[in-house]
Amino acid sequence: MKQLFTPIRVGRYTLQNRVAMAPMTRSRAANDGVPGGLAAEYYAQRASVGLVITEGTQPSADGQGYLTTPGIYTDAQVASWQETTAAVHGKGSHIFIQLMHAGRMSHPDNTPHHRPGVAPSAIAPGVPMFTATGMQPIPVPRALTTDEVRQTVADFRFAARRAIEAGADGVEIHGANAYLIQQFFSPSANTRNDAYGGSIENRARFAIEVTAAIAEEIGADRTAIRLSPGITLWGIDEGTEGPDLYRYLVTELNKLGLAYLHISHVGNEPLLADMRKRWTQTLILNRPNRPRDQIGTDIDLGLADMEAYGQMILANPDFVERLKSNAPLNSADRSTFFGGNAVGYTDYPALSATQYA
Repeated sequence: MKQLFTPIRVGRYTLQNRVAMAPMTRSRAANDGVPGGLAAEYYAQRASVGLVITEGTQPSADGQGYLTTPGIYTDAQVASWQETTAAVHGKGSHIFIQLMHAGRMSHPDNTPHHRPGVAPSAIAPGVPMFTATGMQPIPVPRALTTDEVRQTVADFRFAARRAIEAGADGVEIHGANAYLIQQFFSPSANTRNDAYGGSIENRARFAIEVTAAIAEEIGADRTAIRLSPGITLWGIDEGTEGPDLYRYLVTELNKLGLAYLHISHVGNEPLLADMRKRWTQTLILNRPNRPRDQIGTDIDLGLADMEAYGQMILANPDFVERLKSNAPLNSADRSTFFGGNAVGYTDYPALSATQYA
């Protein structure tokens, strides 16, 4: 585990350690997408990690899927994010804002314009979603036209520029967990017959265009992407070609010289090894539900350069200090993950200084 606490160069930055806070939706923003009043405190509390990756943040009104998630495309949203980035920097850490377009994982009641979600194809995910009036079925999304796909690329570019204006050190593109970018990868969600559907190269095209546009806008060394190969959430099925799509995608993305690749890993070890070989920049690995006694193992084995953790950091604002001192960890309260106030957000106790001095 010793390597976990050593500095590392990521993009244009030197991070204080190799621990990243994984992005986690908390649904505590205002209805206009302005981050909630406690966001700066929440992220600053956890800034002992080398890299803070924010919750998924919509790049446009069309990008919103859930209730009260933050955006990064209006002046008010930018101004509020400036408070958070300043608070994290004040603790000596770095922060990347994750850009998340929900695609078909959206309900009209949750968005500012109350329109159905947009997606590669007009195929509903077949699951319900929480709204202000309770759980409702997700309606069939509207298929993006080819011109609208290109406009969505421009929306990502614009949001990345706004993130830098908000003081973020960079952006992480959410290409995982069944949201818009992964919807393009999956034949179960993408039946297009234009340049964005059909072949592996076409289904990967949107992700590559988004990444290239952002890298051009803010610099490749401030641009990153998160992928979750093989995940089967909410009707996503990448099919037998899925592993080959990721091999192609990672090879193409590697040519851009990005800050890092963040993989949410669900168990295909040969594919992980292949992606590791194809990627020459920093690789961050997130294994959901990783036991504490295995923290640092992927770095020690050379499978990753950094490791990302979610719920353990959510519940332990001083996660790094607890690891260093082998102190016990708080348990996360799932009932407070989404929505609400300070409870389960900024009130998790930290160790006293004497406990890990």
